[in-house]
Amino acid sequence: MAKEFHTEAIQHPIFKLIGEASDELGVDSYVIGGFVRDYFLKRNTPKDIDIVAIGSGIELAKKVASKLKGKPEISVFKNFGTAMIKHKDLELEFVGARKESYNRDSRKPIVEDGTLEDDQNRRDFTINAMALTLNQENFGKLLDPFGGLADLDKEIIRTPLEPGITYSDDPLRMMRAIRFATQLHFTIELQSLQAITENKDRIKIVSKERIVDELHKILMSSKPSVGFKLMHQTELLPLILPELTALQGIEEKEGQRHKDNFWHTLEVVDNIAKTTDNLWLRWAALLHDIGKAPTKKFHKKIGWTFHAHEFVGSKMVYKLFKRLRMPLNEKMKFVQKMVLMSSRPIILSEDHVTDSAVRRLVFDAGDAVEDLMTLCEADITTKNPRKQKKYKNNFKIVRQKIVEVEERDHIRNFQPPVSGEEIMKTFNLKPSKEIGVIKDAIKEAILEGEIPNEYEAAYNFMLEKGKKMNLKVHSE
Repeated sequence: MAKEFHTEAIQHPIFKLIGEASDELGVDSYVIGGFVRDYFLKRNTPKDIDIVAIGSGIELAKKVASKLKGKPEISVFKNFGTAMIKHKDLELEFVGARKESYNRDSRKPIVEDGTLEDDQNRRDFTINAMALTLNQENFGKLLDPFGGLADLDKEIIRTPLEPGITYSDDPLRMMRAIRFATQLHFTIELQSLQAITENKDRIKIVSKERIVDELHKILMSSKPSVGFKLMHQTELLPLILPELTALQGIEEKEGQRHKDNFWHTLEVVDNIAKTTDNLWLRWAALLHDIGKAPTKKFHKKIGWTFHAHEFVGSKMVYKLFKRLRMPLNEKMKFVQKMVLMSSRPIILSEDHVTDSAVRRLVFDAGDAVEDLMTLCEADITTKNPRKQKKYKNNFKIVRQKIVEVEERDHIRNFQPPVSGEEIMKTFNLKPSKEIGVIKDAIKEAILEGEIPNEYEAAYNFMLEKGKKMNLKVHSE
């Protein structure tokens, strides 16, 4: 039988202080939600803590703030009946216990005052509905009406109420169920999983920002494919990321087949999750092949091709980010760049690696060259051990070449040794096409290894190039 009191969970002095404030006001108070769940999971308990009061959460927050040293910052949200206190490294959110009802076309509830039971009923999952009492009389007593503790032991995600009601009322909970299953390595209860499929179209009333927030958390988990497989299984994925589901399937013509690029993509995302915590690089892994669906063609002589899929995919990244209301700034441009260049190191690794090809790679990728190599290494999903070893060794050679070329030629974030102003001054030119031609010629000569990336060599090359263009050196 589960232990009834868990005072060790709430040893932090803040909980005793909240209990004292509650007793003085004559209200019952509880810590509920993620803090309680993560304590039982033996995870690092979160710094944002939810406190429920049977009465006014705002009044309790004000009382707690008055008892804390250093007059902490308190934010009151009267419309929502909530208040937030930031104290040292903690964020305490106070809310009055409430019951909720929903309109069909909105996930914003109609709220009324309620009991603790009402408040626990409105929680998304049993594992998030557990509460610990903070009042002195029953300090640390566990209230677990839905068997959340047992569900933690069984590692299942289950809703307190009938799942169809839970998901229809607030469809974001469908994404949250999948996210928790991914993060915690839990299984979604079968009835709950079926209810997600049945209510999938309700996801359309959820704001794009909320959906993306859950996508980020799935992508940042240790094995993101779990979440994307569940989204695929419940038919949510085509409603959110149709570009991904378009990659699914294997076609065969005249005995020639191509790989299933959807399942390949999920392998790549899992691979990259082992080597980087860069969210946007993980997005690049997820989207690196999206251009393959619209560019797929069959040719009798050469079989299946995906010509220019990287270029098409990079254009699709912008549309996808815009549709999901994701940032259209440097983060989006980084993902675009990774998708556009995703095959470059692979082509390099298959050929004899020349210095000029490496210089061009470093020139085009700039500071993102390391990220690009990480993406390409994650793209190795062959199950053939001999091929896998060969590809990994080839990438090691490319990486070594990048280091050697960079040390010698300083191509990363390339700035021409001779400026446009100097070209104008040397040949007494006004702004014109000729200046661009000379600058490009110097850049190409450096990238091809014809001249070193140094001022004197570039200056002499400029004079030669000017001579061939019939430009006269201006003498002052």
